[in-house]
Amino acid sequence: MRALLVMNPHATTTTVAGRDVLAHALASVLKLEVLETTHRDHASAVAADAVRDGVELVVVHGGDGTVNEVVNGMMDGTGGGPTDPRFGPALAVVPGGSANVFARAIGLPRDPMAATSAILASLEGGRTRTVGLGQMIDRERPGGRWFTFNAGMGWDAEVIAEMERLRARGRRATPLRYAATAWQQYLRQRRDPRSITVELPDAAPMDVRFAFVSNTDTWTYLGSRPVRTNPGASFATGLGLFGLHDLRTATTVTALREMLRPGGDPRGRNVLRRDTVPLLRVRSADPQALQLDGDHVGRGRDVEFHAVSDALRVVV
Repeated sequence: MRALLVMNPHATTTTVAGRDVLAHALASVLKLEVLETTHRDHASAVAADAVRDGVELVVVHGGDGTVNEVVNGMMDGTGGGPTDPRFGPALAVVPGGSANVFARAIGLPRDPMAATSAILASLEGGRTRTVGLGQMIDRERPGGRWFTFNAGMGWDAEVIAEMERLRARGRRATPLRYAATAWQQYLRQRRDPRSITVELPDAAPMDVRFAFVSNTDTWTYLGSRPVRTNPGASFATGLGLFGLHDLRTATTVTALREMLRPGGDPRGRNVLRRDTVPLLRVRSADPQALQLDGDHVGRGRDVEFHAVSDALRVVV
């Protein structure tokens, strides 16, 4: 089997020794080409080229941002959309970031060596599954972009944008720093309120203060603690939507407590939540930050999120 291994050498938990062991293990059973990324969107470009060249398996070792790039490249390589995943290239993920939400969602161990062993066993046994993906389309710009587990406009995206600025200045992305940044952005949202309008099929427009979109449960993690917004969302049932109609302290604290509680199931009169949405549109009068799979992707005012079922085959 022809395969491409894409590794991000700057991912949080990768090491030179670990990358060498991973490459040697995969090369023992695959006709393997290895590439280390050097800049943003590098993984997308090489994954797209590999798929067009007939590669049957793309393995990615890195964080969720690198996984997102590879998935977008694979989808571009198939012509900009999903083909029959039974015959298209497959994806395998070896966790290398701080959260590794997608890898955990498909049931892989967090430890890179354990995940590599699981992938090798699955390749030997021919075990794969198909998953749905989300696609964001900015109605003011051409093209679209795929996401594997979550997206957002507003508060969460502002947090991620600030975290990227901090990382560019050499600060590490830790759960404590995420929490502190989220608090700072919450206070900013309280001082400068910006409403977002959500439009769902067969429903009147609704105003919220932010919009979280999930492609599966869990939405993300703070270290080992899951953050759950839409427990009913899954790779097979459409998108989950979560938002708050206001950011008053009582509303926000209640929602956060439920999102972080084991088995959390946030609801309430100030909560907008749907777990199986085929598509939704999110609009704002002013440009707001956007994020996909934990990466800041710019700002937008009018975007759509689509659920695309059975879009990608993954090794599990």
